[in-house]
Amino acid sequence: MKKILILNGPNLNLLGTREPSVYGQATLADILDGLRHRFDSRALLTDYQSNHEGDLIDAIQAFDGDGIVLNAGAYTHTSLALADAIAAVGTPVVEVHISNTAAREEIRRRSLIAPVCLGSIAGFGADSYRLGVESLLAL
Repeated sequence: MKKILILNGPNLNLLGTREPSVYGQATLADILDGLRHRFDSRALLTDYQSNHEGDLIDAIQAFDGDGIVLNAGAYTHTSLALADAIAAVGTPVVEVHISNTAAREEIRRRSLIAPVCLGSIAGFGADSYRLGVESLLAL
């Protein structure tokens, strides 16, 4: 069974109440519960969320598993440090976003982490996470 980390960055703890027209009404707990239910027999899912960049870097560096599904939130567009951590560990990372970042504000159209990730999935709502897990299971 593959071990996969679902890693979430800043403000994702507010899912369900934060801009539901953009991010939907599902809470982070709802999304994680759905993933665990769906992949219970195929993957051991662990999760972590932090609003602090260094905590996310520590989680990437400490993870000893098969892959990471990462929604870095706004750090996607600003954090060279996260990109460096992903590149340093060699663990496959799939970047996910609930909203279609390419259709949003100019700053959100550029990902600093995409070049060091296995792939990027955006715009499918909470289902972006499922697609991220499935892509790692297919490796």
